[in-house]
Amino acid sequence: MKNKILALWLLAFSPLSFSMMQMDEKGMVMNSNSDNLPKDCPQISETVNLTVHAGHQYAAKFNGKMFAFDSQQWDVKPCAKINITFINDDQIRHQFMIHGLPGYLYPDGMLHLELYGQGELQASVIVPSLKKTYLVHCELAQHAEKGMKAQLKVGGGDGDLSSIPTISSPLKIDKYTLDFSFFRLAIFLIFIAIPISFFAGKSLANRYFSSRH
Repeated sequence: MKNKILALWLLAFSPLSFSMMQMDEKGMVMNSNSDNLPKDCPQISETVNLTVHAGHQYAAKFNGKMFAFDSQQWDVKPCAKINITFINDDQIRHQFMIHGLPGYLYPDGMLHLELYGQGELQASVIVPSLKKTYLVHCELAQHAEKGMKAQLKVGGGDGDLSSIPTISSPLKIDKYTLDFSFFRLAIFLIFIAIPISFFAGKSLANRYFSSRH
């Protein structure tokens, strides 16, 4: 019994206690961090208040996309504290997830905000000092592929990620090749079958009129 109490006490006052999930009927936040500095940050370099909108309407400017954030890239300084306000303007579920964060501060290396429909959530994240480009996306099935993907650059980042709308090209480009079997059939009909049909029809017509005389 004493060991269980000690374990609960250590969990409650551990440095990772801030990472517990916050959840209600409109959505959830996982791994928000407003106080714990990364090991390589002696202090917070700047505080950035970031408002992010998500929804179908923000994909209208991208050909072939269905969902998007209102911005596709954000730039902050190393060791910055980012206060995020995530707003879902749709009636369907969307997420705002940052991947690649240090696991000793953010379990599974991520910050996760999720709204089940229209609404607003807030969370904070403190990024390390490493110059890096972090993936930001909605992890629901096909949402990232349909446009809801962005990047967070810390200290200028270490390059662009693939498939960020208006910023980078897909890692693997879809290729739509001509179906040559159908093409050959079309050529056959145009250059062979149709003339044969024409002359066959003409011959039958001549026989018909000849028999009438």
